[in-house]
Amino acid sequence: MNAPAAVEAPVPLSLYVHVPWCVQKCPYCDFNSHGLRGGLPEADYVAALIADMEAALPLVWGRRVVSVFFGGGTPSLLSGEAVDTLLSAIRARLPLVYGAEITLEANPGTAESGKFAAFRAAGVNRLSLGIQSFNPAHLKALGRIHDAQEACRAIELAARHFDSFNLDLMYGLPQQTMTQALADLEQALTFAPSHLSCYQLTLEPNTAFAAAPPALPDPDRCADMQEAIEARLADAGYTHYETSAFAQPGKQCRHNRNYWTFGDYLGIGAGAHSKLTVPTPDGRRILRQMRWKLPKQYLVQVAAGRPIQDEFDVAAEELPFEFMMNALRLNQGFETALFAERTGLSLEGIENTLRQAEQDGLIERTPGCIAPTRHGQRFLNRLLERFLADD
Repeated sequence: MNAPAAVEAPVPLSLYVHVPWCVQKCPYCDFNSHGLRGGLPEADYVAALIADMEAALPLVWGRRVVSVFFGGGTPSLLSGEAVDTLLSAIRARLPLVYGAEITLEANPGTAESGKFAAFRAAGVNRLSLGIQSFNPAHLKALGRIHDAQEACRAIELAARHFDSFNLDLMYGLPQQTMTQALADLEQALTFAPSHLSCYQLTLEPNTAFAAAPPALPDPDRCADMQEAIEARLADAGYTHYETSAFAQPGKQCRHNRNYWTFGDYLGIGAGAHSKLTVPTPDGRRILRQMRWKLPKQYLVQVAAGRPIQDEFDVAAEELPFEFMMNALRLNQGFETALFAERTGLSLEGIENTLRQAEQDGLIERTPGCIAPTRHGQRFLNRLLERFLADD
């Protein structure tokens, strides 16, 4: 496969800020998060994040940032002052587009009115709450530190301070019935969130649940829950625009949409990942980076001027899979021109794969657009495997 062509249309750039600590680690979580032992080293970590960002500036110099996302872990463990310091440092070094979406993830167990007000004053304009369930038995099974009352209070605070907020819900929980899954959804809808993320609980490697699996509903029952949730949210006026994401009109998550349309993102913080399009004399290269994963190790390495643990260029033959792995999560698909804009490759190079996927009922092609069919959405992994490069 030919090398990627030069960058013609600008690739949108987002900034991801990782906060790796939680009050305690949830048994299903495979993210880079670590239970707090002792106090949060807030000042040291904020300084490290700023130094990390400064070291990355040569790769993104002059580019405007369309969104900022504080993820974790539990970013709401940070003080309002720390978030204000970080956002001030970001604005001083990276120009944000007017009205840039700035999201912060929060745990209901760390929700405080004063802290949410401070986040909003610092410039955060979207909150994402990890509710997961309102059922006491399921919250206990998931190892969550909040109860249903705290979840409701946190949502009320989010609605008070933020025009846009997301609620994370999970289904397919230990011993969960269809009635219970829909009850969680109905409780969430009473707060009229602008965005909902509904995920099926899966057992991920290297988690406590993987080591001691709980009894989960069978796959057919989980599929029924998914269909019922999708139907209820459609009735409530939410657009199902991505595999697990539902939004009111105009409230899609801009940060995640940039991921799904193969935009660029700079990730700072322990274990954060970056994907950056870098112009070269004969075209472009797409660079992936990973920061040092363990928080203590990250602090030491940033202080030594070495925030990057691993980096590599994505090979041209791997770009079709990398692009499709993101873009085919969008239920409405993507404009065909986007493939060349973001990868530097021509769709003609994968025409045979596209034609076969269309014949098998996994995608549909209309003038200027490629989208997964309903069948393709249900069997997305099988669809994506077709774009893997040959060994």
